[in-house]
Order: sequence, then structure tokens, then C-alpha cells
Amino acid sequence: MVNPARKVNIVKKRTKSFVRVQSDRFKRVGASWRCPRGIDSRTRRRFKGTRPHPKIGYGSNKNTRFLLPDGFRKFTVHNVKDLESLVMLNRTYAAEIAQNIGAKKRVELVERAKQLSIKVVNPDARVRAVEN
Repeated sequence: MVNPARKVNIVKKRTKSFVRVQSDRFKRVGASWRCPRGIDSRTRRRFKGTRPHPKIGYGSNKNTRFLLPDGFRKFTVHNVKDLESLVMLNRTYAAEIAQNIGAKKRVELVERAKQLSIKVVNPDARVRAVEN
């Protein structure tokens, strides 16, 4: 098993999602964030006591952005050539097999990754437990 080059504590400034204005009042208004645009909107004018807006200050630390909880970054892999490009970076990046790759090619990629000691994020996807 490959370990990350360095394990850093990931600190999220906010984990709750931002909720759309009046999504709690009407069923037809979904909860996913939309920027308020009304001319009299209290939320758009950022009055005290209204919902928080997403803004740049909520961004993650540059060092830990896109890090997985185990300390790796993801790199999408479509073929063996992509996988072999990670050889020098196998302690920084983990391979994620693309979703449109079939089961036969997946097995090849997982075996090759094991030979190159590259971590695969989704090795079990689409692969049956018992093969005939």
C-alpha cells in the first residue's frame, strides 16, 4: 500500500451547503443555491439576520484544496499510458479510473497500478467478486 508523501490536516471553513432564499417556504423553490436578484431582496442587500452568501472567504487552503481525506489528489485515468504518467508522482496523486471504462480494461488497469505501486481510488467498481 502506498502512503502519501505528507499527511496534512484538512480544515474546511464551512461544511454546510448554502441554501437558496425562500426554499424553506415554497416547495417549488429548490434548496440548491441561486444568487438572489430581486430589487428589494433583503438577502441580496445583505441585511443582518439573512442567509450567508457564498464568497471567496469560504475558500479552502491552497495546500489542501482538492485533497482526498487520505492525503492524495485524484487523477482520472483512461488507459495504461495515463497510469504510467503517475509513476514519479505515486505518493502525491491517486488514480481514479474513468466511469466509461469497461470491466475488462478496469482489471488490466488495477493490475498495472499494483505493479507500479500506484493507489487506485475505485478499484472495485464494475468488477464482479467471483469471475468464471
